[in-house]
Amino acid sequence: MSGILTKLMPWRRTQEPRQKFVKVLGPRGFYRLAYVEWGASDNPRVLVCVHGLTRLGRDFDDVARALSGSYRVICPDMPGRGESDWFEHKMDYATPNYVAACATLIARLGVDTVDWLGTSMGGIVGMTMASLPNAPIKRMVINDVGPFIPKSALERIASYTGADPRFADLAEAEATIRKLAAPFGIRRDEHWQRLTRISTRPAGNGKLRLHYDPGIAIPFKAGPITDAAFWPVWDSIKCRVLVLRGAESDLLTAATAKEMTERGPKAELVEILGCGHAPALMEEDQIAVIRNWLARTA
Repeated sequence: MSGILTKLMPWRRTQEPRQKFVKVLGPRGFYRLAYVEWGASDNPRVLVCVHGLTRLGRDFDDVARALSGSYRVICPDMPGRGESDWFEHKMDYATPNYVAACATLIARLGVDTVDWLGTSMGGIVGMTMASLPNAPIKRMVINDVGPFIPKSALERIASYTGADPRFADLAEAEATIRKLAAPFGIRRDEHWQRLTRISTRPAGNGKLRLHYDPGIAIPFKAGPITDAAFWPVWDSIKCRVLVLRGAESDLLTAATAKEMTERGPKAELVEILGCGHAPALMEEDQIAVIRNWLARTA
């Protein structure tokens, strides 16, 4: 019986990740957007996972592996991160260009609708896309971000974004990443080690550097940092939404999360203990929240 089901529904087979690329027309020409695909490429059920400001698509490896038996999981590197091209003009690192990149990616996938999982910046990209007429997002999980972000949280992120350190080896890199990513709530040494491997690149002379263009900080710091509020975007969203909040998050406050359940799409809310901004989604109990919600709302 299982063999028959596999033939009828080939996406039941969990597959290893495949590195792929798509050409995107940006504001100044074409550039290469990288993404990793998990699960069967002919599965009509697609989950797009978009990372945070200084992160990359491989952050979602655990989620993707767990869900690839029922989803085709797509994890892009936004421009300037991971394996994607860097922008020459650094002010182009902006939400409208990220939304356009994801629109091209969805078109490449050959599907009309997708489910969405977005952490921090990836949640903002998802909210922006979902607020537009005829948006392709039918269900959305937002990981620790909302339509109001306090100035203090943005200042904290600005304090380290754009730094371009060099590390002698993975151990030195891991020590730095453990400090920067302490709010992620990562519990296991093997997860810290994997996060370090995906977050670093050769820098020459035997050194390592972080995986992203330091220029992503330029638009982030271009003007005075103030509270960010975009409630009209939230109020325009029509799809079903689950909000995950790190219980100790300084970026998604408890008050904002509560208001997100009361207006706009009236999201469901789950708090994740032992995390600040933003839960790493590496542990089975965190992944189970996402899996169960997607199954229940299918």
